[in-house]
Amino acid sequence: MEKLLKISRIIDAFTERVGRYTSWLVLVMVILGVWNVVGRYLGRISGNNLTSNAYIEAQWYIFDVIFFLGAAYTLKHNEHVRVDIFYSNWQRRRKAIADFLGTIFFLIPFSIIVIFVSWDTIVASWQIGELSPDPGGLPRYPIKAMIIVGFVLLIIQGISQAIKNLAIIQGRLEPQEENHDAGL
Repeated sequence: MEKLLKISRIIDAFTERVGRYTSWLVLVMVILGVWNVVGRYLGRISGNNLTSNAYIEAQWYIFDVIFFLGAAYTLKHNEHVRVDIFYSNWQRRRKAIADFLGTIFFLIPFSIIVIFVSWDTIVASWQIGELSPDPGGLPRYPIKAMIIVGFVLLIIQGISQAIKNLAIIQGRLEPQEENHDAGL
């Protein structure tokens, strides 16, 4: 179990880094969004086009990247939305059992299915160099690849979560240890 927990800590450290770097994209997205709004109004006043479809699509793409790269980070920090009124009152071992089973039977299989189902579409997009249909738009194929990247990261972090929950179930990891920062 110690080797598995070491693997979990490595995965957590990687996910933490990806999440922290990705969080800076929020600032970039907000700045781009502000420019899209301000540029549109200043452009109307000045009679010049100060924004473009590329800027608008870049804002959307950055949001997509944040979403796909941030999913594993959110899972690591146990911040996914929960609507189960019973779960919040359960003891940590019982939560660990539910989380372990949910990860093994739902999260990982669902992520694999998403990758499998989207694979051909993404490969075809790369093969043709798919572009936005909007004038001045951006290439679509790189952002479509983020579907696979995001779900692979989710699978990897799911494995880490399963390891930690198994250790809690077995009494080898205290619940407060599970939310470690992995040395960061």
